[in-house]
Amino acid sequence: MALQMDSLNTENQAVPPAASLQMLPQDFSTKPEVNHGFQGWKALLARLITFGGALALTVYATYQMVLIVSQGKVTILQWVMVALFCITFVWIALAACAGLVGFLFSGKSTRKDNVDITDKKTVLLMPVYNEDPSETCAALYAMGTELDARGLGEQFEIFIISDSNNPDVWIKETAAVAKLKEALRGKMNVWYRRRFDNSAKKAGNVHEFVSRWGARYDYMLVLDADSLLSADTLHQLMLEMAADDQSGIIQTLPCLYRGDTLFARLQQFAGSIYGPIVAQGITAWQGNDGNYWGHNAIIRVSAFAETAGLPKIGGVRPFQGDILSHDFVEAALMRRAGWKVRMLPALKGSWEESPPSLSDVAVRDRRWAQGNIQHLAVLKARGLRWPNRFHMLTGVMAYMASPFWLALILIGIVMAVQTHYANIEYFSDQMTLLPNWPVFDSERMIQLFIFTMVIVVLPKLFGLIRAFFHTSLRKPLGIIRMTLGTLVEMFFSILYAPIFMLIHTKHIIDIFRGKDSGWSTQQRQYSGIPWMQVTKQHFWHTLIGIGLTALVYFNAPSLLIWLSPILIGLVLSIPLSALSGSQILAKVFRKLGILNIPEEQKSLAIFEARDKFAEELNNEVAQLCSLDVAINPRLKQRHFSMVQPIPRLKRGQAPVHKLSAEYKLNDATSCEEAWSWLDKQEKIAVLSEIALFERFAELKRVNAA
Repeated sequence: MALQMDSLNTENQAVPPAASLQMLPQDFSTKPEVNHGFQGWKALLARLITFGGALALTVYATYQMVLIVSQGKVTILQWVMVALFCITFVWIALAACAGLVGFLFSGKSTRKDNVDITDKKTVLLMPVYNEDPSETCAALYAMGTELDARGLGEQFEIFIISDSNNPDVWIKETAAVAKLKEALRGKMNVWYRRRFDNSAKKAGNVHEFVSRWGARYDYMLVLDADSLLSADTLHQLMLEMAADDQSGIIQTLPCLYRGDTLFARLQQFAGSIYGPIVAQGITAWQGNDGNYWGHNAIIRVSAFAETAGLPKIGGVRPFQGDILSHDFVEAALMRRAGWKVRMLPALKGSWEESPPSLSDVAVRDRRWAQGNIQHLAVLKARGLRWPNRFHMLTGVMAYMASPFWLALILIGIVMAVQTHYANIEYFSDQMTLLPNWPVFDSERMIQLFIFTMVIVVLPKLFGLIRAFFHTSLRKPLGIIRMTLGTLVEMFFSILYAPIFMLIHTKHIIDIFRGKDSGWSTQQRQYSGIPWMQVTKQHFWHTLIGIGLTALVYFNAPSLLIWLSPILIGLVLSIPLSALSGSQILAKVFRKLGILNIPEEQKSLAIFEARDKFAEELNNEVAQLCSLDVAINPRLKQRHFSMVQPIPRLKRGQAPVHKLSAEYKLNDATSCEEAWSWLDKQEKIAVLSEIALFERFAELKRVNAA
């Protein structure tokens, strides 16, 4: 009866009754008195192997580097090179040791079927920002229908929280949500709210949801716009959370899928073959001190509200303001308060999509880089567990490693050029006062280079070996095709690595210059990138590659063979970037069975349901515009049924966009003319105020008459 009553409400209102839950900003200067307990012998052993092994490998490699430069008097430049090598190598060693731990501690998913969740309620929370509403609503429809078929419709609800500020997207969004509500009527409640104030971005969006409706739910399953989870996985996450009263966050390992470009297929293949090893290793050593990736995870709402409120950061740019990469910090704050933050890497049925091209990743990484660099200011917060601090530091180094690597390469080239000129001008039989030119042990350097390359590829080799012995991968993909796919993935990874090095280095420079990343919509489906745009993006990368190649060729040609992967990647950065978005090459590899993933071998029912509903929505929603709403009473009614009341302004503040829109509408002689005059904010005002919209619709009716 309760479900039927709520279902009736979804027809008449966009949001449920208020169920407020206080969520205050946390104080970074205080340390909660919490006993986190012993993590267990498995976690202790995994930490010893991961961090002890990485330390041992780094000490050994750094010692070898010291021996390499100690053939003569060591220069300052050589000591700088040793330091940079140590900094970059330690992160390579950590990845290798974590891969080893994942290989040794790999396990299967355990099921919890004897937990009563009949009195629990979970919300599928979908934050969106100018996303394709057909895709997001289709994924929610597929999840909703599967849950209903499993008899779980009463335990779950769908809530779309929108930050969309593009009027054309908003029109399509409300229409798509209306279709979703109709499709799931009587099966599951669907709620929708669009904010007028986009403060604090996604974190602020979730914060407002928890503050207004958090008490309605026991758990929230936070999604991304491209997230998809099977009903079985959603059910298991809810059972896992209900079985342990101390669980605060349980993170799944999302598998990449639906890739139709070369870059996306490289990413999803790597995720399927190497991803489980890395995730198992991280899970083993972090124990209950886990991390949160912002989506495809279930969260205890009351604990989140009590402990994960984010304060604004003071200081100077880029640290000041709202915390952008909020997920790492939220996990750290919940763990600080004693809640367990865990990962279930062996639980299947959790998917997301990869950016379709190198250019799209670069745009996304700019925002991520700024958010991760902000964590340097969060690290000083009192009471954080050291694994959570390490997670943040890892996020920082994901981008800071690039300028370190670039500096290491440049110093190596400079010293090679110095040695070249020293050999030409200063080697003679006469007694002279020679400068202290750098001297190297070339044989030992070659050995260290080979050792470093082995450490780099070790996690991938562990992942490939594991895949050979897992029926779920070996049977649909085949050993030979997986091996060929690994070689192809490694080949392109080597070529793309130096391009990302320069992209991330520029990101870091811009961030420390105080340049804000903004908030751009993530590109999820490839629509093509013009060659002129690709050329503009990578012109300097190509120029730097050509310059370094010429410098090495004329001054230290012996280095060419060692630097060739880096130089080739930079010189060919424009065609390589264009190739990353190639759908033709992706189809060729797929036809050959290379870079395939298990999900492509046998289509799942949830995929088919999503694709079918997305097609239906596209046919009805894709071409919608404001003029359609103006002349169609049903569309108008559906749109304004989703519109929340505009928040009252502070005393003394005028609704500028509303007033200017009203003036332009009164001055216009046609709706087309009026719409062409309105800017984005004024269009939003018209679509938010029924009285203004009636004036706009009246212009359309007058023109028609």
